[in-house]
Amino acid sequence: MKAPEHVTELLEPVIEGLGYECVGVEFHPSRGNAVLRVFIDGPEGVSVDDCARVSHQVSGVLDVEDPISGDYTLEVSSPGLDRPVFKTSDYTRFAGESVRIRLRERIDGRRKVTGRLAGLTEEGVIVEASDGRTVVPLSSIDGAHIELEP
Repeated sequence: MKAPEHVTELLEPVIEGLGYECVGVEFHPSRGNAVLRVFIDGPEGVSVDDCARVSHQVSGVLDVEDPISGDYTLEVSSPGLDRPVFKTSDYTRFAGESVRIRLRERIDGRRKVTGRLAGLTEEGVIVEASDGRTVVPLSSIDGAHIELEP
């Protein structure tokens, strides 16, 4: 679940100031076990030390600003091989890559769309698959991941 916009806006400059890309921020609320997950990337990838460095800085900002009420666990990690898509611009950035999109509501009887990402238009995200081309409105996307080619 995407984090509230104000949390992402608070953390992005801190992460970018350290020389990393803020891929996205997720918040999974839960009683007693909520998780704030921050995904970072760098030109050379991301190491455990990179995650610890970002975690230390982000934790300090979160302690001072206190944008989320209640207790939660902060996790900082790389986007991994199954990179989540948070930003609209990523649909253009990763054109040509394989994508898996989970939908909020059915489109053509489907809740998932997979195929080659063909870009973004005013109508939505274009996905080409063996059974044809699908245009997915941004408002219909519940989550998306760029997938590693087999």
